[in-house]
Amino acid sequence: MKKFSTIAAFLVAGLPLVSAVSHAAPADATIAQAQAVAAKSKCSFLPDAPDKHVVVNGDTLWGISSRFLQNPWCWPQVWGMNKEDIRNPHWIYPGQIVYFDRVNQRLRLANASGEGMVGGVATVKLSPRARVQGLGANAIRSIPASAIEPFLSQPMVVDVNTLERTPRIVAAPESRVNLGQNEKAYVRGDLEGGTSFQVFRPGTPLKDPESGNIIGYEAAFVGTVKLDREGDENGDVHTFTVVNSKEEMSVGDRLLPIPPTPILSYVPHPPYDEIKARIVSVYGGVSVAGQNQIVTINRGREHGIDLGTVLSLQRYGATVKDRTDGNRLIKLPDEQYGHVFIFRVFDTISYGLVMQVTDFVKVGDIAQSPQ
Repeated sequence: MKKFSTIAAFLVAGLPLVSAVSHAAPADATIAQAQAVAAKSKCSFLPDAPDKHVVVNGDTLWGISSRFLQNPWCWPQVWGMNKEDIRNPHWIYPGQIVYFDRVNQRLRLANASGEGMVGGVATVKLSPRARVQGLGANAIRSIPASAIEPFLSQPMVVDVNTLERTPRIVAAPESRVNLGQNEKAYVRGDLEGGTSFQVFRPGTPLKDPESGNIIGYEAAFVGTVKLDREGDENGDVHTFTVVNSKEEMSVGDRLLPIPPTPILSYVPHPPYDEIKARIVSVYGGVSVAGQNQIVTINRGREHGIDLGTVLSLQRYGATVKDRTDGNRLIKLPDEQYGHVFIFRVFDTISYGLVMQVTDFVKVGDIAQSPQ
């Protein structure tokens, strides 16, 4: 397990924290251990890295990291962050300044006014603070928000375990099959106390490239519904009203609770344990993906994937004939060609945004811990 030190965590005081996925924080490592991990993970600064960068509107954490680091996912190492810091990152706002401390090979943060600077080096006094949800709208995001927003709020992939327990539309008034806005829908299933739901239609099954087992389904979002009357002791049928519809709802469509408004400030980082996943699908039903497109991988929460995990993309080396050795079959080395940034995690599947690729991403390609 990779361990990051908190000893040199120099961040601006007073910034709120954001909640992500729950994990137990590992023991702190020493500075020497953190530097050893960084060296092993090729966490080095660019030879032409600037002395500082003033944060502006439109910046992303990935983009700022790319100005200083060979690998943007090395952000936690050079800031001295441990797992708890990654789960609850300090937000960074336009107008603040990221400084490159060349002597200690670290990054520092200070306000434009110089607040947080001691002896020319940006520092901060850390103190307990409350976790705040729903604030920080002006904080910079980890990756471009426009590329992933629809995938944060609408069900696009549903894993097998979730599908089996979702409520479903079983009937409509007057024996109709399709439903539109403001019409009634009759639903069966455990609502688990929810009153507002998204409606989706299970689509193409997604198969694990390794096992061949179905691990999820593509989900077509069709609209939202609101509970009117919950089923009573005489029946388990709930009455809903269609609030809005992207397309007509049908008997058999499924319900998922409307998720809370997502906050996109999570830190790019390598996985804590070794991960070797495969690309399951490319969003849109196509076979290849390019820069800033969405893919799914066959690993999720159960495998240790969390928000902000960065994996390297590799393609299996082809098996070819060695014409210099009697046409003997040989396997060429696997080739790395980019990265994928995980931004939404399910039990056994995750969504990733394709980053910094030099080739097309293909279904079946490898997504593994950066080396």
